[in-house]
Amino acid sequence: MSEFLDQEIKFLPGVGPKRAEILFKELKIKTFRDLIYYYPYKYIDRTKFYKISDIRTEMAYIQVKGVLRAMETVGTGGKQRLVARFSDSTGTMELVWFRGIKWQKEQLRMNKTYIVFGKPALFSGRISVVHPEMETEEEMQLKPVGLFQGHYNTTEKMKKQFLTSKIINKFQLTLLGLAKGKIRETLPEHLITQLKLMPLEQALSAIHKPEQTTELKNATFRLKFEELFLIQLKILALKHNRKQKFKGFYFEKVGYNFNTFYEKFLPFELTNAQKKVIKEIRRDVNGTSQMNRLLQGDVGSGKTLVALMTMLLAMDNEFQSCLMAPTEILAQQHYQSISKMLDGMGINVGLLTGSTKAKQRKILHEALQSGAMQVVIGTHALIEDTVSFNRLGLVIVDEQHRFGVAQRAKLWKKNDLIPPHILVMTATPIPRTLAMTVYGDLEVSVIDELPPGRKPIQTMHFFENRRAQLNRFLQQQIDKGTQVYIVFPLISESEKMDLKNLEEGYRHISDTFPDYQISMVHGKMKPNLKESAMQAFKRGETQIMVATTVIEVGVDVPNAAVMVIESAERFGLSQLHQLRGRVGRGAEQSYCILMSSYKISSESRKRLETMVRTNDGFEIAEVDMKLRGPGDLEGTQQSGVGFDLKIANLGRDGEILQKARNIANDILDDDPLLQKEQNQLLLKNLLSSKDTSFDWSSIS
Repeated sequence: MSEFLDQEIKFLPGVGPKRAEILFKELKIKTFRDLIYYYPYKYIDRTKFYKISDIRTEMAYIQVKGVLRAMETVGTGGKQRLVARFSDSTGTMELVWFRGIKWQKEQLRMNKTYIVFGKPALFSGRISVVHPEMETEEEMQLKPVGLFQGHYNTTEKMKKQFLTSKIINKFQLTLLGLAKGKIRETLPEHLITQLKLMPLEQALSAIHKPEQTTELKNATFRLKFEELFLIQLKILALKHNRKQKFKGFYFEKVGYNFNTFYEKFLPFELTNAQKKVIKEIRRDVNGTSQMNRLLQGDVGSGKTLVALMTMLLAMDNEFQSCLMAPTEILAQQHYQSISKMLDGMGINVGLLTGSTKAKQRKILHEALQSGAMQVVIGTHALIEDTVSFNRLGLVIVDEQHRFGVAQRAKLWKKNDLIPPHILVMTATPIPRTLAMTVYGDLEVSVIDELPPGRKPIQTMHFFENRRAQLNRFLQQQIDKGTQVYIVFPLISESEKMDLKNLEEGYRHISDTFPDYQISMVHGKMKPNLKESAMQAFKRGETQIMVATTVIEVGVDVPNAAVMVIESAERFGLSQLHQLRGRVGRGAEQSYCILMSSYKISSESRKRLETMVRTNDGFEIAEVDMKLRGPGDLEGTQQSGVGFDLKIANLGRDGEILQKARNIANDILDDDPLLQKEQNQLLLKNLLSSKDTSFDWSSIS
């Protein structure tokens, strides 16, 4: 009978076509199911009443029982408002409405007892509540509200149409009444018993109108567990399925190319972390199934070198390799650094991007087809149907989150029967819980050590009053021969203002350091001007580069040892960490100075304190996720296994996620295709899953 939940929302009493349209446009709520799975973001205790004399403006919400004594319309035109006097035995307060004045006047009755609920404020020395919720005593007694009232996120457009949190709450209560006995269980009986889970129907009822805190806690656990468990089941089923279905190429030989490079061409001694990762990769490519590994490591940790050594392993086994990067700049950088490292080994390396000329493209295609070219580096251009390989054995994808599953699958299909081994690289540190979810179908390797000779970057946080001290420090550093980045925020919402600040900053820096050459770079400049400013800095012709975040990716200047970030409180943590990674690339001690105003929020303070305390990208990513939530993290809106968390939070629910993953793993180890009677419900769930672009039917 869960078909009951598939009904369109317009058929729910009180909704109708017009409100249904708004609910869909604003919240993507189309069916009864969408509504019942739209959870409150907080709860308010409706059992507590205040006296007017006890009310303080810092209280979040108040509930007062009193009598409506007088009412008048104040002001004219757009500034018109309705003001009512409301009193109890201890005093009087004001109730104010700016919208729906005519309707309110018709509804409200003088000298009648009401229960008022809302946020208190101080206006002209008097306590007031704007747009309060109002109910008579009779209405309160009739309402099937739990002890706690759920509050739902709504948008400005909804509020204008009087679709408030209170109305959503009302819809939920109507729906729960109609749904009694019609909600089917989604988890197998053995799981519910094993984990002592609350039944689904009871959990959905308790999450919208809880009677007590323990009931709310149990309902929340049940719904969070289910959400995370089904995601893990999908991801791990995909992983089990792939291991069984897809054989991998067998790289058994460690031969001439790998050994010669290791003994004669290695640019520096491998770190223990790099050695460990190469061992993990060798184990993968030495088996019978296809490698699918994610390689994480901060900027400058030596991922490219690991990728190159894996390519040499492929070559020793007579296979070709390709490396796909998301932008031309990155593809060119990989091409230059790999060609330089292989110089003198007689290996044919090609570069294929959108701007490769037709003549060059033809030569490259032929070399790949004949097998004369062993390594090709490029952008999306590699996916095109015209590109075919002689024997593709290894695909390396850089900054994976910029490529969708469908794009990666095209590279798989470059071989007829056996797909190539896949190594995915990312410099965006991914918190453990997110890696288990977004990249849960991949094995994960981490390079958590910097190459020898690299000194950790020293980070400091200065308030504006230390500007003179900063300038003296910059002068000392430049006189020592190092170069400086000064970064200003540029955000599209405040672009004009930000560009003005950047230009003023540039003039101020030019006045402060008249003896130095200064270049400026921002995204609004013509590409050729931007490029020549960057090149001048790279060549050391300018000592200071004033820039926006365009320098986040792609500029590698080993001589730049100081990064000053202006208005650092306006940047996200991962962005601050990426920017800091632009310095510390040479042997000099490097510095990152975060400048901020005195007035910063507690969240901004936490971000800046984290940056000063640690250089560890993974710790920073964990803090970032706790502060911002997973959906906002760079690199997580990936167009692969899509999942939309409605109640679980990856920043806070790591323990539930780990439990869900372990149980999903146990079930699939015992029954990989979910064919046993007790797992039929789970299989049905996977096959009907619509929140992913992957074809789950291929699993069974």
